[in-house]
Amino acid sequence: MKRKRLIGTLAVVALVVAAALFVAAGGSGGSSGTYLVRAVFDNANFVIPGEDVKVAGVKVGKIDSLDLTAQNKAVVVLRINDPAFKPFRSDAHCQIRPQSLIGEQFVECQPTQPRSAGAAVPPPLARIQSGRGKGQYLLPVQNTTTPVALDLLGDTLRLPYRQRLTLVINELGAGLAGNGTALSQAIHRADPALQQTDRVLAILASQNRTLADLAQNSDTALAPLARERARAADFIAKASATGAATASRGGDLELTLQKLPGFLRTLTPTARQLGQTADQMTPALNSLRSHASDISTFIRGLGPFSTASLPAFRELGKTADVGSRALTKSQPVIEDLGTFAKNLAPLAADLSAVASSFKNSGGVERALDTVFYLTSSENGYDSISHYLRAGLVVNLCSSYFATPSPGCFSFFNKSTQKTAGSTASTSSAAAAAPAAQTSANQQQQQPKLPASVAKAVAGSQPSDVNAQLLNFLLGNGSAK
Repeated sequence: MKRKRLIGTLAVVALVVAAALFVAAGGSGGSSGTYLVRAVFDNANFVIPGEDVKVAGVKVGKIDSLDLTAQNKAVVVLRINDPAFKPFRSDAHCQIRPQSLIGEQFVECQPTQPRSAGAAVPPPLARIQSGRGKGQYLLPVQNTTTPVALDLLGDTLRLPYRQRLTLVINELGAGLAGNGTALSQAIHRADPALQQTDRVLAILASQNRTLADLAQNSDTALAPLARERARAADFIAKASATGAATASRGGDLELTLQKLPGFLRTLTPTARQLGQTADQMTPALNSLRSHASDISTFIRGLGPFSTASLPAFRELGKTADVGSRALTKSQPVIEDLGTFAKNLAPLAADLSAVASSFKNSGGVERALDTVFYLTSSENGYDSISHYLRAGLVVNLCSSYFATPSPGCFSFFNKSTQKTAGSTASTSSAAAAAPAAQTSANQQQQQPKLPASVAKAVAGSQPSDVNAQLLNFLLGNGSAK
């Protein structure tokens, strides 16, 4: 029993919620519900509820109802069902158009006017807060147009409408006394072409000086065009073909034009930088202009230079052919070198580490210290400083001779010694006289030794001389 009561309670709550949602959705002017536009027209003849409301030929809603304002203006309430065309902006515009030849009418609207990218978006239509049309969005009469239908214009040519129109025109002054301004506004709103004509005339009036110059210079501008009229006609024909091809790609062109504003915004910083670059390049270009003759001469000389260089390039081509064959044949060697380098990489890394460690730890300095200290340790040291231990060889064979001298022979092998001995014995007689002169010369060229050394050398053999000399140099300073 309790379960049934719970189910009944939930059902009642669901119905209440559904009713509340239905009422909220049925409220006029909501963004998620029906959107009602209260459009004011000067005249709404033959407009009936239920007719279509279109935007660019697409049905977006229906005519909901008709009404009158306090100023006897026609009110057409438009029900906009398509959310894509909500809300209408303050620059929206609506006009009544004929649906067919039998007098049916529909309302064509433009929710907002076209504007450039980045332009400010007009505010939405004002919502009526109280009174007639409460909750609807007001579109004033200035934003509407009621054109005259063709059938009504044709009726003025038939009787009795022709006579009635004559009476209206005759009595127009009296009937419109004091309402001339209202009539002018009604006429301008009745035909949008008049509004656009006024705008065009205003623009032409502001450009009257330019138009005068155009009229004055038109003959000068049109004379070349008249001479080239065949080309002008061909241009027009090709422009027609180009226009047809462009029309076939209208969708892509529209997409490109949509992307154009963003591209121009992205291009603006680059254009500024190009302008700055051009300003900075102006002095350089002016300087370059002063050398135009030299540059022209250089360019003219490039032709003969290029012609003269053709044989060299042909030879380079032949060399390249030979080189390509050599490189092809050297491919195995290059591969072996690559393999060798790859295998050598670990060893090179180790050597690099050792060399770096040797350098960073002061190995070079320590090696030089070792050489220095070893050298110092091998030399003698007295009360003054270190001295070099050396042996001075002083004998008759210490000088350089260009010809063999008796008793002074040095050979590297026995065969050479035998040959030199036979040669010496053969030429001993012939060289006797020159030898005496050479000995005298040698005695003159011998360095003068200390008296004690010379005395020891004169009475000793060569080996004893060396020993005594060493004792003199390394001993207590006296030759023994």
